[in-house]
Amino acid sequence: MIAAMIGAIAGDIIGSRFESEPCKTVDFELFADGCRPTDDTVMTLAVGEAVTDTGKPSEAPEYLAALSENAVRSMRRLGRLYPEAGYGGSFAFWLSSPRPRPYHSFGNGAAMRVSAVGEAAASLSEARAMSDAVTAVTHDHPEGLLGARTVASCIYLARSGASKSEIRDFVERTAYPLGFTLDSVRPGYVFDVTCRGSVPYAVRAFLEASDYEETVRLAVSLGGDSDTLAAIAGSIAEAYYGVPDGIALAALERLDAGLISVYRRSVGCSSKPDCREWYLVSADGSPEPLYYFSRIPVAAGDRVLVPYGIYGVEKAGRVIGIKTFPRGEEPVDPAKMKYVIAKI
Repeated sequence: MIAAMIGAIAGDIIGSRFESEPCKTVDFELFADGCRPTDDTVMTLAVGEAVTDTGKPSEAPEYLAALSENAVRSMRRLGRLYPEAGYGGSFAFWLSSPRPRPYHSFGNGAAMRVSAVGEAAASLSEARAMSDAVTAVTHDHPEGLLGARTVASCIYLARSGASKSEIRDFVERTAYPLGFTLDSVRPGYVFDVTCRGSVPYAVRAFLEASDYEETVRLAVSLGGDSDTLAAIAGSIAEAYYGVPDGIALAALERLDAGLISVYRRSVGCSSKPDCREWYLVSADGSPEPLYYFSRIPVAAGDRVLVPYGIYGVEKAGRVIGIKTFPRGEEPVDPAKMKYVIAKI
């Protein structure tokens, strides 16, 4: 179960509309027309799926080999399902190649997709080994590996209670100088898709901010590869601050059913022990996506469809948990599983 990724996904979606129209201010509407999930979201979810499918993380060679294999499989599967997500030319070729091989890239695509690695790892060394395993299948240039390894490490450190000064010291000691401010570089900063031209600036956005939203706004305000900068910065900020419920829900609402399905399976929604409790009342209405996550509130009156054959309530009238059912063995007719949710 990977309880991360929404920080990167929300950052990607918020920054997506500015990729071709650079923004040099923090004063903008977070979610507006043109906001959409890009390749950053698709590949973040693919790596999350690979981590989930590979089982308990480890630095053992057998585990890392399996993680690499699953990363290739998941990235190619989802990449082919979403061919218009905005991939770079070399990665698009890799997706369609009958014999995919790493292509010595040092692009920032290596760094934007490793949220699940930093979240799942049990140690810093494990985070770095897992990052290399999911990165080297495409971005095997030392700079590509370094960029991804730095982001995964920052996520691990942030969720493990490290202070910002400790995270900064780690990055400066192992990867990039951070002795600049965003205000000093913003006027001359230009679109840069390399890890070295993206990762330190995204880390700096996290360091200068006081919460998740400010982190993403600062990353976008650089005016560069805004969706990727915001995805990287947002992935670290999520581990440190968490993501506000409203931002998380607004991002999830922009994912289609296929991406929602991958997200839900990766975060372990089917058995999450800390889900809030709700009263449920039957209601008619058109099916709508299910957003049942411990961090995301659902307002009274919202209609929710429990996906066919996957989820059910354990007790009529009140949710005391969620469990899975084999298709065809649901406790009620799936077509009638529509509810109005009200908070306790």
